[in-house]
Amino acid sequence: MKLLLDTHAALWLATGHEGLGPDLRKAIAGAAGGVFISMASLWELKIKANLGKLRIPPDLAEGLEESGIILLSIGLRHLSALDGMPFHHKDPFDRMLIAQARVEGMTLVTADRMIRHYDVPVLWS
Repeated sequence: MKLLLDTHAALWLATGHEGLGPDLRKAIAGAAGGVFISMASLWELKIKANLGKLRIPPDLAEGLEESGIILLSIGLRHLSALDGMPFHHKDPFDRMLIAQARVEGMTLVTADRMIRHYDVPVLWS
């Protein structure tokens, strides 16, 4: 199974936050298909940090990469997957993660209950 971490899940994983329980951490550690973070999530984190809404470790991206998390770029197929996607969720970053998970055949790791309105596999944190 390939896992795509939602922005908060990636931050929780990097900082040891208890939002990711032991079972979910075990699933992430054992994901045979790899664990991914989207460039959209890193972009979202930088925006929130620059606005003063969030403090992130300065070496977050490097730390995630060093721990084996794979960076997922945003491609044209991901953008095309947004066409016709219903607006159950207005957050553009979450919508991109949903599109990427669908296109790449990934399971999204999230605590965002709005995601349940979309046809995408989810591991709930």
